[in-house]
Amino acid sequence: MSRIGKAPITIPAGVTITVSNDNVVTVKGPKGELTQTVDSDITVRQEDGILSVQRPSEQKKHKALHGLYRSLLNNMVVGVTEGYKLTQELVGVGYRATNTGNTLDLVLGYSHHYVFQLPAEITVTTQSEKGQTPKIILESIDKQLIGQVAAKIRSLRAPEPYKGKGIKFVGEVLRRKAGKSASKK
Repeated sequence: MSRIGKAPITIPAGVTITVSNDNVVTVKGPKGELTQTVDSDITVRQEDGILSVQRPSEQKKHKALHGLYRSLLNNMVVGVTEGYKLTQELVGVGYRATNTGNTLDLVLGYSHHYVFQLPAEITVTTQSEKGQTPKIILESIDKQLIGQVAAKIRSLRAPEPYKGKGIKFVGEVLRRKAGKSASKK
């Protein structure tokens, strides 16, 4: 069996999970509510505060879906109880980030500003302290959505390998390259 798929999901206090007849799983918790449609071949069972995912056969497709839906459901449970938080920093001279509500305004060294409208499910805050790189902090209960939005923001100015300028995640290790002067000896 799949190592990920066979692991049970413990349901914390305050979280209710409902599985409808058409395989739509709804998870409600203190931070909000998430829904996920599960493939018709996969069965989701809830017994004694434990959520389990079963597959009908050992086919490659069923094995893949088994681990996938177990991970998605676990991410939903963690999201409605704790939530997810991603922090990005802007490395570069003159790079700035400001927000008004869910609108993010980025200055990334181009001739124009990038105005980025975020989904309502995500809250954004920006930090700009003297002597430190500006930071963008994204918070949400949906792990898929917050990851997709963070990747889209990062793609506006991906970090380059020579000086490391660009938008990167806090704690991300970048592979750095030596410049032209390193080859002259």
